Amino acid sequence: MKLILDEYANLNSPIHRWDVRYKLIALMALMFAFATVNNWSLVPLMLLVTVILYGISKLPLSFLITRLRYPGFFLLGIILLLPFVSGQTIIWQFGFLVIRQEGCLAVILIVSRFFAIMTTSLILFGTSSFLTTIKGIRQLGISPILTDMLLLSYRYIFELSRQLKMTLKSTKLRGFKPSEISWRNLSVYAALTGSLLVRSYQQAEQVYKAMLLRGYGNELNRENKSIDFASLNNMVFKSDAIYLFISLIISAAFIGAEIYF
Repeated sequence: MKLILDEYANLNSPIHRWDVRYKLIALMALMFAFATVNNWSLVPLMLLVTVILYGISKLPLSFLITRLRYPGFFLLGIILLLPFVSGQTIIWQFGFLVIRQEGCLAVILIVSRFFAIMTTSLILFGTSSFLTTIKGIRQLGISPILTDMLLLSYRYIFELSRQLKMTLKSTKLRGFKPSEISWRNLSVYAALTGSLLVRSYQQAEQVYKAMLLRGYGNELNRENKSIDFASLNNMVFKSDAIYLFISLIISAAFIGAEIYF
């Protein structure tokens, strides 16, 4: 699938070799710090840190462009609308169209934070296999139920996508033309959506029953939910802790600068 997050998890870079538990804490802290940035003087530094991180990860540029393309569609409405409706300072006007300075600055700030946070999250999930990341999340004390749901959701998204492609292909073979806009096509899309929802529910129920038959949820097999701090130090190199310390310092610096300046 084109949207597999861990497609390049087998590369060799310092971030790939970084222990996933430390990486989760460090990069999540950076994403939280980026989300607090509202000061314009911090935006270039935020983007610089993001670009440096991505360069260290050795992930290809095509990976970033492909993964940012679809989430970027959600920002398109804000980018096109905000400069015309937000603010008081007019910088350009043509008839009833008015572009305002405050709206343009807000768009730049939103896009910068979006790029920094999404790129950092792609580095987090793209430099380790998804299963390794889930194991790291569980070792940090997150509920096994939540991690299991996350793992199964990721696994069966691709299965549902495959079923959707097969269904669309079968409708095209029966004369359906998806490019046409009509009430008939809308009814076909509604039926396809309903069919996919029913199939996904039935498959989820079958998977859950199969898991129960294999002992899922048994108290005797349930892992301890408490954080095993001793295990966090096993097979962890000094460089992992150093990278974590540097990331936390950078995150604290962004938050501190945002508060005091």
